[in-house]
Amino acid sequence: MVTAAAVFLGTLSAVWRAVRMPPAEAMRPEPPANYRETLLERLGVRRYLDQPTRMIVRHLERQPVKSALSVMGIAFAVGIVMIGRFSQDSITYVIDFHFGVAAREDMTVTFVQPTSHEALFSLHSLPGVLYAEPFRTVPVELRTGHRSFRTAIQGFTAEPRLHRALDADGESIRMPDEGIVLTDFLGRMLGVESGDLVEIQVLEGTRPQLWVPVAGLVHEYFGANGYMSLNGLNRLLGEGSAISGAYLAVDPAERDALFRALEDMPRIASVSRRELAIQNFEQTMGDVAGVLDLVITLLAGIIAFGVVYNSARIALAERAWELASMRVLGYSKGEVAYILLGELMLLTVLAILPGF
Repeated sequence: MVTAAAVFLGTLSAVWRAVRMPPAEAMRPEPPANYRETLLERLGVRRYLDQPTRMIVRHLERQPVKSALSVMGIAFAVGIVMIGRFSQDSITYVIDFHFGVAAREDMTVTFVQPTSHEALFSLHSLPGVLYAEPFRTVPVELRTGHRSFRTAIQGFTAEPRLHRALDADGESIRMPDEGIVLTDFLGRMLGVESGDLVEIQVLEGTRPQLWVPVAGLVHEYFGANGYMSLNGLNRLLGEGSAISGAYLAVDPAERDALFRALEDMPRIASVSRRELAIQNFEQTMGDVAGVLDLVITLLAGIIAFGVVYNSARIALAERAWELASMRVLGYSKGEVAYILLGELMLLTVLAILPGF
């Protein structure tokens, strides 16, 4: 719409000027432009500029609006590339934040079904396990009125060392003894605030239907989970000291052997390794970011090419007689091209900094 409006107004302006011009005046050639010393020349820079360069500066200063619009167009193209590259920094930050600060475990072990807390001692006894930290994951459907959302409630110990639930500021989310903590995104989806009641439909086991108060809302970079203390979640479900799995800190020398041993244990559903999770995450997000970068770069290139090409066509149309006269006066093709291309080069250089 903006492009169509610009084309329409530009065409209408040109046609209107042509229609209003008397026929006798239209038959006469256009008078030469009234050139004068530029601001740079009056500041004493003139002696450092040759004649073609002074012609470039004078032409740009004589048409400041056109020059400013050309600089702005090229700067927007540069800005599009800068904004597009921001996605790469975002991905790097998310990886560093999640796997470097929040999820510091070497391996994550998930059981086939909720198991007694005593299974943690079996994991502790395996060669290579330095520390094991339990967790509980319960698939649920959260409801408030006509709104519902399927997610999982994560239950963590009071003071986790390996895997911590953190808000966007890097602060550990305090697990309340009673109630549930929701992400702010999930709170908006359900339309609840701190102190409201939310209905929980458990999607495993006997599938109980429960009502739990919202203890608070936290801001996270991604995910839509609910959080409770491990003891509070088990107490709510009436399951004693059940756990869904454990986060492990592992001796690097024993990592491969431990991984094979865990895969052979019958009650373990899956074992994920931290380095493989990071690799898969980087590959998946890298493919998406690569396509996005390609599209943004092509878009920015098209915009920059359109602005520069349009400026070149206008400059050539405005200065065709002037450039031809210079050739007659003995200027070489290179010197004449320098006047035309140097103007475009100067506009591009001036556009880079505001584009950044």
